[in-house]
Amino acid sequence: MTTVHSQIVEGKARPRGRFPHYRRAGDFIYVSGTSSRRPDNSFEGVEVDALGTTALDIRAQTRAVIRNIGDVLQAAGASLADVVEVCAYLVNMNDFGGYNAVYGEFFDEGGPARTTVAVHQLPHPHLLIEIKAVAYKPLARDA
Repeated sequence: MTTVHSQIVEGKARPRGRFPHYRRAGDFIYVSGTSSRRPDNSFEGVEVDALGTTALDIRAQTRAVIRNIGDVLQAAGASLADVVEVCAYLVNMNDFGGYNAVYGEFFDEGGPARTTVAVHQLPHPHLLIEIKAVAYKPLARDA
């Protein structure tokens, strides 16, 4: 019998729609697209000066996204070490170098399969990146 359940994770930014932070289907955990949004709805990697000029930092946003995914996985009983697939969405492929460098802080060639694509935009103009992930973490089985 396959166990399926979805969950909103306390202490994380609420999804901006009617979907969960993750959905577990048997031994797989599907993490919804995740951004650098904090629980107070501000964003990591965004600075706005007194004149309203906005500076966006792909490295800070990528680091925050991967940490947010790690937090969601922890709530599901897993970790980043359990991730088997990642799909990253970048608004601008000129950010690929910074994204790729930070990604390498968390994963290497032994890590998850990865796809990176460019998209026209994400749900907020301050977002440079969103990542969804799939983790494999077998459920405890009764002996």
